Amino acid sequence: MKKITLILADDHRVLREGLKALLQEEEEFEVIGEAGTGAEACQLAERLRPDVMVLDLMMPDMNGIEVTRQIKKRLRGTHVVILSMHGSEGYVIEALRAGAEAYVLKESSSSELADAVRAVASGHRYLSPPLSERAIEVYTRSTEQATLEPYETLTARDREVLHMAAQGYTNGEIA
Repeated sequence: MKKITLILADDHRVLREGLKALLQEEEEFEVIGEAGTGAEACQLAERLRPDVMVLDLMMPDMNGIEVTRQIKKRLRGTHVVILSMHGSEGYVIEALRAGAEAYVLKESSSSELADAVRAVASGHRYLSPPLSERAIEVYTRSTEQATLEPYETLTARDREVLHMAAQGYTNGEIA
């Protein structure tokens, strides 16, 4: 069985060591590198070409979102899991737009992180459960708004012009 190779990037060494110990308990994972800064993470990724990178959102010199952008430009086969204490919608959306396939909160269990790594390695996306519930709410709200009748989206002036056009007024008369 081919192992899923990982690089861990977090500016806190004790956290990296803990993550490494937890992830290597899973027999299908192999941690092949660790980085303490965003720039180190990019250099290591280019050299080692991991299957998955687990990136802290906030790191010195280059944050996890910028690292994700760089990785996605240079290494098409490398997947990114953002690991962060920040669960606000703005961070999550920005990370996903940059190309991250997963966003896991640091309050999550180690099994959730392992699930996220497995998911992205197999081509799927993953959001920590509190985030996925919020994403569903946002999606539901946006689809409810999208079901508005086209007429309801018109401004008062748009409606006035539409009524005048329907009554046969010319463009000059409407203007």
